[in-house]
Amino acid sequence: MKHNTEPQTLKTVLLPNGSLQLERDSKSGRQTKSSTLLQHEIFSVYKKDPDNWLLFLGFSDATVALPDSLDFWRRFSGLFVHYLRLTPDLEELRHRVQIPLPGQKIPQLLETLPAMIGGERINSDLMATFWSALNASFADSIKTFSGSVAEFIHHFAPNSHLLGRIYFHLVENKDDDAPFAFLATYSTQMGGDGQSKHLPLKYALQEYQDDNNKLLELLATVYEAAKESTLISELLESNELFSPLAWTSREAHTFLQEVPSYEDAGILCRIPDWWKSKPAGVKLKLSLGERPPAMVGMAALLDFSPRLMLGEDEISLDEVKRLLDEIEGLAFIKNKWVAVDREKLEQTLCAYEEAQKLTEEEGLTLAEAMRLQLQSGTELLPTKGADILEVEHGQWLQSVFSKMSQPGKLPQVDTDGRFKAQLRPYQQDGLRWLSELHGLGFGACLADDMGLGKTVQILAFLNILSNRQQTGKKPAASLLIIPASLLANWEQEIKNFFPDLKVFFAHPSMHTPHRVKPPPEKELAHLDLLITTYALAQRYEWLAEYQWNYVILDEAQAIKNPGTKQTRAVKKIPAANRIAMTGTPVENRLSDLWSLFDFVNPGLLGTGKEFTAFSKGLADHPDGYGRLRRMTSPFILRRLKTDRSIISDLPDKVEMKTWADLSRKQTVIYKQLVDNMTEVLESADGIQRKGMILAALTKFKQICNHPDQYAGVNGYKEKESGKFARLREISASIHEKREQMLVFTQFKEMTAPLANFLETIFGRPGLILHGSVSVGKRKKIIEQFQSNEYVPFMVLSLKAGGVGLNLTRANHVVHFDRWWNPAVENQATDRVFRIGQQKNVVVHKFITRGTIEERIDEMLEQKAQLSADVLASGGESWLTEMKNDELSDLFRLQ
Repeated sequence: MKHNTEPQTLKTVLLPNGSLQLERDSKSGRQTKSSTLLQHEIFSVYKKDPDNWLLFLGFSDATVALPDSLDFWRRFSGLFVHYLRLTPDLEELRHRVQIPLPGQKIPQLLETLPAMIGGERINSDLMATFWSALNASFADSIKTFSGSVAEFIHHFAPNSHLLGRIYFHLVENKDDDAPFAFLATYSTQMGGDGQSKHLPLKYALQEYQDDNNKLLELLATVYEAAKESTLISELLESNELFSPLAWTSREAHTFLQEVPSYEDAGILCRIPDWWKSKPAGVKLKLSLGERPPAMVGMAALLDFSPRLMLGEDEISLDEVKRLLDEIEGLAFIKNKWVAVDREKLEQTLCAYEEAQKLTEEEGLTLAEAMRLQLQSGTELLPTKGADILEVEHGQWLQSVFSKMSQPGKLPQVDTDGRFKAQLRPYQQDGLRWLSELHGLGFGACLADDMGLGKTVQILAFLNILSNRQQTGKKPAASLLIIPASLLANWEQEIKNFFPDLKVFFAHPSMHTPHRVKPPPEKELAHLDLLITTYALAQRYEWLAEYQWNYVILDEAQAIKNPGTKQTRAVKKIPAANRIAMTGTPVENRLSDLWSLFDFVNPGLLGTGKEFTAFSKGLADHPDGYGRLRRMTSPFILRRLKTDRSIISDLPDKVEMKTWADLSRKQTVIYKQLVDNMTEVLESADGIQRKGMILAALTKFKQICNHPDQYAGVNGYKEKESGKFARLREISASIHEKREQMLVFTQFKEMTAPLANFLETIFGRPGLILHGSVSVGKRKKIIEQFQSNEYVPFMVLSLKAGGVGLNLTRANHVVHFDRWWNPAVENQATDRVFRIGQQKNVVVHKFITRGTIEERIDEMLEQKAQLSADVLASGGESWLTEMKNDELSDLFRLQ
């Protein structure tokens, strides 16, 4: 009886500390029984031995399908195992063996890097580190293994064989009838000098004429190869294997195709270099965009010219047709050997003829031309074989994409005096990049890492737009769609950096409920920007009735699911162009990437159906990941805090204010407390007054944190706290990159609710540290957080966590509630920002908009009537010295 269970699959995650982690994927999928069993075995080995599981993976059966990210590491570690098996004298070397990194293979492998968490940090240097780890892993394992190396390899991979002493050689010959020569050799120590020599295999018949068992032992790998190869089997039976042979191109082709199976059997093959790098085959090359098109954007019509190519040489149609008359195998043309595949040649000719017809018609749009590179089921050409079609950019298109990949070399773009921020150099580059894409009519995805200032770059771009004239008229207003939790942040950033921006917030929390009706057309004409939320974008149908200049999405991962009403509503809104902002990698899931680009540059990645077909084909053609990356990279700008190109622009510690709104429940309770305090202050004085003020401050903080903290009850629903909603946004981005965070609160009773909430985001528990934790347990908690184990977060009470800790694994610090004493907050931040920290630290200071938190933060910023001495010594006591009217204004909800 069959069960319709869909077991969870595995995925690999590269942690910021450079270690590789295996995780169960939350998205289950159908898979074969053999794949399920192999993944279970791999995960078991990983759990038992997380330092050596990659070696086991390299020995695993390559014919069993694995998830893309796991398959990538199997191909990498399988490469190590391949060269390990082909190492001469491995039995004598054992743990002393050093397998050199095959430098030419690593860039090729990186071209096939699939979407995976942490993939943006994978480069040649990291791969070299993992290669060394595989070497060390093998050395450690073989040291403790009592048997031979051959037995060790057979133990891990029963179908794999250690390199024997037999070598097969194939070289080119000058004989027209037999253009190749074959010779089998073996290694021996004949001669008594102890040196290993290579001799033709016929001498083995003499050396072992009196010891048939030794001869059979020598030929064991050949007999193993003969099980899979008719060619080798026949050579053995006829004894021709023991003599030099002259071969036709067809015989040589058969041999070359079977080389991998010979090597699997343990035979080392010496073959021509041109076959190792894949012999030249006939391809159709399309040169696109030699000249600038008449218009810009994805609909721009590009000129293109089809050519038939053999390697780097152009080949005529007649020459290709002559190749079709050749028998299958190898043909010598244009001074090189060509693999003749009749089916592919016919496909190539058919594609060439179709391309010729297109040149006589309208041509290709830029989106269609780009899709040809992806081969995502396009019907422009009747073939989907990526190995017969090559698309190259013409002079104009090449210059465009080259400029987009080097924002620093784009023309300078200057904001005007209304823009109040001083952009860092990399932010100025971002502005140049946005302006360049604007001029070309392309949509953009600004995907900078959290803390690098995506918002300020967009505001600078809006400043540029507000000054530009199009056909003599001011551009239409732009629309910004954001999560509701970001309303306060955007309002504050606009106030700080571009206060003259003509902006309208279409949201009830920013106006009376009646004011979120569509602004009149004439009012829209005077706006630079209208801001609303994803939830309201579904309800406000009038948004789709206006032709916006730009539609901009913040936290654009909100449209990653193309089937939701929210995504469909957003994509329906008309605009001259579009921008997506996201701090999370956009390549971690292919379906997310398609939906994002379907918004930014519709049509670039084809239809959803076409892209799904492309994604499914990646299992057989992993090089498709490289094509996809090359297609999308011009339209994505992602800088990391670890980028060497921007690291000099950044302070080691980036401090950012994180604004949150009160929920409805918080607002009601807050107003009630303000009314009560105003009455009580009138009749209080002296010590009683000070005590009441400090108690009120605590209550206001509790309300801003969560109404359940103020009420002293359990529950802590996310929707009832604006801070919880903002914490989710930040934590989701941190989790996407598998970074670590510290969350500080001054309330011990908040540590458990925060930890429980964070666990729902990270999918795994974190740690808690407060004053009641014993010294012994405290030490173990710190060691666990600092270890190689991935512990995503730690929640600390401010006083318990503010002194004497070293928590440099984290690179995010969240001050969930404020101590209102900069010295105390900085001391807590320094648990992360200290010697040993190798990453840039991002500090998030939570502030609830319109409350006492905002007003006190302003006072601290301005240092109005406060001296450093008062702040340093008094904690919050300085607030008790304020007059009643000042306190009433401080408490009042704005």
